[in-house]
Amino acid sequence: MNRLVAVENLVKHFPDGRGGVVRAVDGITFECRSGEVFGLLGLNGAGKTTTLRMLSTVLTPTSGTARVNDHDIAAEPRAVRQSIGFLSGTTGLYHRLTARETLRFFGDFHGLEGEALDTRVESVLTTFGIADFADTRCDKLSTGMKQKVNIGRAVVHDPPILVLDEPTSGLDVLAAQATLEFVMQCRDDGKCVIFSTHIMSEVERLCDRITIIHEGTLRAEGSLEELRSRTGEHYLEDIFRRIVAPSDS
Repeated sequence: MNRLVAVENLVKHFPDGRGGVVRAVDGITFECRSGEVFGLLGLNGAGKTTTLRMLSTVLTPTSGTARVNDHDIAAEPRAVRQSIGFLSGTTGLYHRLTARETLRFFGDFHGLEGEALDTRVESVLTTFGIADFADTRCDKLSTGMKQKVNIGRAVVHDPPILVLDEPTSGLDVLAAQATLEFVMQCRDDGKCVIFSTHIMSEVERLCDRITIIHEGTLRAEGSLEELRSRTGEHYLEDIFRRIVAPSDS
């Protein structure tokens, strides 16, 4: 498997308003490969979302570096953005646009045009079961259908890397299931998927390797079996608790 994401000593500090700093991410190193779902776990405020935002070039690191599809996130941000599809449970849609218009907008943003754009948009509409609602404005769609459009706009340019931050947040069981099946298909297609969630069952089901972040630092990394061996626990919830709060376990 090819290494598509390589993070090295990544740091992000924010001012705390009192003359000090908040160490949101404090020296994280990991890598993610093609054909792999890489789980990113942590409590609220652990640094997961800040890490993903740096990888997607939304935030600039305080120090350290990362390469995404062999492009430096600081020196080549446009090439990085072309290489990833970013999906968040809180990502909004333009309510006045239809599903088809949304996909065309993001396809055009990523450089698709003409027949290539038309073909790709229609393919995504079909793949995600959006075709019957393609000309419906996004504000009229159900929550599950909106999520399908969100997934579609994240992958319309067929990126090799997906960055998924709480992608099933707020979804019903059927919509969440469809999202997880999509992630598994991406792995089968050889894509690199970084998957951040609070839902341990999703991680157990999907992730080939898991990284646990706590208070801005990486506390553990490995396959589920490796983490079981390290902690002596079987269930991921117990593994997680033992790593982030060992005195309480």
